[in-house]
Amino acid sequence: MDKNRIQRVNLKWLVVPALLLFMWACDFSRVYEDYKPIEKEGWHKDSLVSFNVDITDTISANNLMVNVRNMGNYPNSNIWLFVKIYSPDGKCIGDTIEYTLADLSGKWKGSGIGDIFDNQFPFKSNVNFPVSGEYRVEVQHGMRKTILPGISDIGIRIEKR
Repeated sequence: MDKNRIQRVNLKWLVVPALLLFMWACDFSRVYEDYKPIEKEGWHKDSLVSFNVDITDTISANNLMVNVRNMGNYPNSNIWLFVKIYSPDGKCIGDTIEYTLADLSGKWKGSGIGDIFDNQFPFKSNVNFPVSGEYRVEVQHGMRKTILPGISDIGIRIEKR
């Protein structure tokens, strides 16, 4: 086998896995995803976690998710959240939702590394944004405690349906 042919074969072994890794890492359905950290002391009941999302596509259907990262010291198995979405034309839709973070035996449901568990929960499906522009999504906890310990981050994800 000549030297050029050997180099081409070796190059294939480098390029093909790199291309596959790149394609696997790309998330073509994601429109927006971001996390906001929560204060180490805990999430105060009056604190809003706010996301500003620029939407240009008013035709495609989308799924909206709420992402919650909790630590092992979170004192509950569930979390209640108030979520509001403000459109560029001033309209607001809100909802109160409950998500389960641990099963009946106390085992955390999210995927995790160490003491942090990452959860992604469906919020709304098949949603069209009627107006292009900047939308604001606000998330507030609805638990009884004034300061809620054990939540490290709150996020949202919008993806094409």
